[in-house]
Amino acid sequence: MGQYQSVNIRQISQNRAEQVGYYRFLENENVTVSELVQSLSRHCQKNIEGGHVLAVSDSSEINLQSHAGRLKPEQLGVVGNNTDVGFYIHPTLVLDAENGFPLGLSAVQLWSRGLDHKNKHERNYQNLPIEQKESYKWLASAERSQRCLTNGGAKMVTHIGDRECDLYEEWATVPDQYNHVLVRVRQDRRLLGQSQSLYTYLTEQPCEGAYTIDVPADPRIGRTAREALLIIRCALVQIQRPDKLKAQDYPPSITLYAVEAIEVNPPAGQEAIHWRLLTTHRVVCLEQALQVIEWYRWRWRIEQLFATLKQAGLNLEATQLESVAAIQRLTVLALGVAVRTLQMLEGRDRADLPVSLTFSDSQQQCLCVIEPSLQGRTKKLQNPYPPASLPWATWLIARLGGWSGYSSQRPPGMPTLVHGLRQFESIFLGWKLAQNQLVCTR
Repeated sequence: MGQYQSVNIRQISQNRAEQVGYYRFLENENVTVSELVQSLSRHCQKNIEGGHVLAVSDSSEINLQSHAGRLKPEQLGVVGNNTDVGFYIHPTLVLDAENGFPLGLSAVQLWSRGLDHKNKHERNYQNLPIEQKESYKWLASAERSQRCLTNGGAKMVTHIGDRECDLYEEWATVPDQYNHVLVRVRQDRRLLGQSQSLYTYLTEQPCEGAYTIDVPADPRIGRTAREALLIIRCALVQIQRPDKLKAQDYPPSITLYAVEAIEVNPPAGQEAIHWRLLTTHRVVCLEQALQVIEWYRWRWRIEQLFATLKQAGLNLEATQLESVAAIQRLTVLALGVAVRTLQMLEGRDRADLPVSLTFSDSQQQCLCVIEPSLQGRTKKLQNPYPPASLPWATWLIARLGGWSGYSSQRPPGMPTLVHGLRQFESIFLGWKLAQNQLVCTR
């Protein structure tokens, strides 16, 4: 099973019988991906207490090329490089708009591309209606998230996407009095009543002010950590309908607010930050522009979710399950574990957050039982957080993951928490057996 962690079936099983049970569950055709996704959505609904939430969507591939020889080829499709095989996931991570804390997943889509994916682009793929394109995933996620979050009590939802989500169809169909859209611009659009395109028009707007942000390092693109000074512009714009869209299906133009943030004097050898954002939120001053920028920056949370899912955390792609269908079921379960890990990372110092955001009532009871064994004799090794708070539970999970417990040490990171969750799940299963809380079914 390689280095697979919290969703490694051998590692979470207490014995051979349990291991076989997990395999049977994941290989069971009666256990559908849809049912597992609905379970995640229901848990997300419980964490919503009204107000405004952000629904952040993005896609990632699950690369199974290393397993191509043992998995049935008819169940696989090509992934990013159009050579390797696997499938794609498109989750929607819900955040509290006040502080960016992850509340759960409102929607998850899984699909495979055909092995002839490149040929589709040669057959005038771009002119197909969006319902027949892969990009329809953005509209589908918004629709499913609307239902989930509205039923959960959210008063307002802002749907956030990267440049791939810059679709006229999205702007034309998703927004209403309860739903907003915030997207990073991908293309220099035509503007109604203006001789300039969007990019040129933005550069001609007056500067609203300047803003300093901390930029994290990103080895993938050679970016070093730094403090960046941004100048901010904003404008009301009307984007025109693309010629390829039928007039009877979409309005001739859509009114939006544009925000531009440009880094001043970036370090030598570093690409300057340059964000162009479009949103349905009203933006007419610096304060409103900065709020929109902050919401978009929280989109990074979903990148952390994917990192937790893959080699840096759960190492999902190393699974040895025997079918793609079982791996897809495991992927949904692993997404739930990744969300819990992200919640602990983001809330490890937030004593105001309740433990119920991440752990069930029975899991909390189990944590209370094992707490004395995880605390030391000195005050420095006592859990400093109030019981029933999320940091209280995170401290315990980190201890199970091998963290020293000393506040002077580096705070527990994702690998430690993933390992701690793995240990806790084994303990919790044994505790439920001792409490006679597990029921055997045939």
